[in-house]
Amino acid sequence: MINQNFRKVKTLHKIIPIIQFFGTKEYNKSILKKDIIAGVTVGVILIPQAIAYALLMGVPPIYGLYACLVPLVLYAFFGTSRQLSIGPVAVTAILVMSGVSQLADPFTDRFVELVLFASLLIGMLQILMSILQMGFLVNLISQPVISGFISAAAIIIIVSQFEEGFGIEIPNFKYTHQTIGYTIGHIFETNWITFGICLLSIVMILLLKKWKRAFPGSLTVLVLATVATYFLKLNEKGVAIIEEVPKGLPSFMIPEMSYENMVALLPSVLTVTFIGYVGSIGIAKSMEMKNRDHIIRPNQELFALGMAKVIGAFFQAVPSSGSYSRTAINDEAGGKTTVSSMITAIMVLLSLLFLTSFFYYIPKAALAAIILVSVFGLINYGEAKYLFKLRRRDFIVMIITFFGTLIFGVENGIFIGVILSFVFLQYYSARPHIAELVNIPGTSYYRNINRFPDAIQSEIYLIIRFDNQLYFGNAGYFKDAIQAYVSRREKLPKFLILDNTNMHDIDSTGLHVLEDIHQYLEGLGIKLLIVGTIGPVRDFLKRSGFTDKLGISNYYLTISDAVDYVENKIEHKSIHEAAVQFNKKRRSFLD
Repeated sequence: MINQNFRKVKTLHKIIPIIQFFGTKEYNKSILKKDIIAGVTVGVILIPQAIAYALLMGVPPIYGLYACLVPLVLYAFFGTSRQLSIGPVAVTAILVMSGVSQLADPFTDRFVELVLFASLLIGMLQILMSILQMGFLVNLISQPVISGFISAAAIIIIVSQFEEGFGIEIPNFKYTHQTIGYTIGHIFETNWITFGICLLSIVMILLLKKWKRAFPGSLTVLVLATVATYFLKLNEKGVAIIEEVPKGLPSFMIPEMSYENMVALLPSVLTVTFIGYVGSIGIAKSMEMKNRDHIIRPNQELFALGMAKVIGAFFQAVPSSGSYSRTAINDEAGGKTTVSSMITAIMVLLSLLFLTSFFYYIPKAALAAIILVSVFGLINYGEAKYLFKLRRRDFIVMIITFFGTLIFGVENGIFIGVILSFVFLQYYSARPHIAELVNIPGTSYYRNINRFPDAIQSEIYLIIRFDNQLYFGNAGYFKDAIQAYVSRREKLPKFLILDNTNMHDIDSTGLHVLEDIHQYLEGLGIKLLIVGTIGPVRDFLKRSGFTDKLGISNYYLTISDAVDYVENKIEHKSIHEAAVQFNKKRRSFLD
C-alpha cells in the first residue's frame, strides 16, 4: 500500500513538476523572494513586448496580453524548466501572420478566430506528440535549417515593420521584396515624426540594454513615447497609435472550429509546432546546462507547451513559445522556479485590470522599435561564417533555407531546408567513407593508407574499413568499392580483411551484397575474414545463416588477430567464438 502511494506521488511529480517545491525544505522564503523579483522584472519587459508581438501577429494588442495569463500559469505547473519564460515571440508571431493571412485579413474578427483555432490545434498536436513520446521528431530539423530560417524570418519581420516605422501606408504584399520595393518607391511619403520616434526609441532601448540588461528599457521608452504623444498631440500629426484596449480579463470562449479551417491551417500549425518547440527546448536546455539544478524532459515540455496553448485558446490566448531574451533576464534576475512565471502572470493581470486606459496613446512606431531591437540579434552572420569554414554542405543548406524563406515565404522556406537536409543526408549516407587500412610500422595499429602513405602495404592481405551502416541505400556503392580496391592490386591478395567496427547496422539488401562479395572473392581465390563486428550485426548475420556459411573460423575480434592468423597461421578457438557471439534473447518486432 505504501509503495503504491509512493508510486502515485512520484507519477504526480512527473506530470506536475511544480509540486515538488512545496511542502519541502527546498522551497523557502529566500527562493520565493528571488522568484518575485524575477517575475516582476520579466513582467515589466513582457507587457510592452506582448502588445508589440500581437500587432506583428495581426491581432489587436489585447490578445498579446491574454497570451500572458493562462499559458504562463499552466506552463508553471507542467513545465520542467525552472527559468523558461513563455509568451508571444517574434518568430511565432510572423509564422502565424504569414499562414493565417492567406485565409483572412489581419485585425478582422475572422482572422482572430482562425488564430485562436490555430493555437488550439498547435497545442493538441504537441500534447499528442508528448503522449506518443515523439519529442525526438524535432531532431529532423537540422541546426543549419533553423539558423537559415530564423535569420530570414528576422528580415521578414524587420520589413513588416516598415509601415509603422516610416509612417507609410503599405499594401499587404505576398513577398518581402515587393514590400521593400514599394517602400523605396514611396520613401518621400515618410512621416518624419513617426520615423523619428522609431529611430530614437531604437537608440534608447539599445543604450539602456547596454547599460543594464535587466533594466526595463522597452517599458521606459514606451512610457516616454506615450507621454510625448499625449502632451504633444502627435496622433493629430499623423503618428499612428494603438487606441482603445479593452479593460478586464478574458472570458471563456470556444474557438470556432471546422474541418475546412483545420485543413487550411495545417501547414502553419505544423511549422509553428516544430519551430516553437525546437526554440523552446533549446532555450530550456541552455538553462539546464548553465544552472545544473534541474533536468529537462523533452516529452513533458511538449505536454506543458501543448496544455498552455489548448487551455489558453479557450481564454483567447494566441500561440506562445519560449523567449530567449526574457528567459535570460528571468535567470539573471534570480528566478529559481516556475513560480516566477506565475508572478509575471499576476503583473499582466493587474495591467489588464487597471492600466489599459493608459495604452491608448502608445505610438505604433515605438512598438515597432521594440520588435526591431528584439529581432536584430536573430540574423546569425556568425553561424554562416562558422559553417562556411567548418562544413560547406551545412553552409549551403543554411543559405538556401535563408533565401528560400525570403523568396517563397516562411512555410515553404523551412520545407525547402528540411528537404535539402535530407537530400544531403541521403547523398552522403549512400556514399559513406571507405578506407584501406595499413599497419603503422612498429605498432599494432592499422590506419587509413591515405593518412599514412609511408606505411607498408601488404601483398598477402587487403584490409578494408566501412564507416556506416550497410543498407539498401549504400549497398551497391559498398560492393563497387570492394571490387575497385581488389582490381587495383597488381597482385591479388590471398585475404580480404573486412573491418566491421563502424558498421552499426545491416539490412536484408546489405546482407545480399555481403553474400555477393563473398562469392566474388571466392571466385578470385581470396578468403574473406571479418573483424570487429558489433553485437546487433552479429545477431543479424547469425539469424541469416551467413555466419555459418562463411564459417566461424573466419571471424576475429581485432585486425591484429586476423593478421596474426594470416601471417603466422595461429588460430584461437576462444577468439572465434567471442567474435560470433550472438544474443539468444527474444527480439522486438522491429529487430
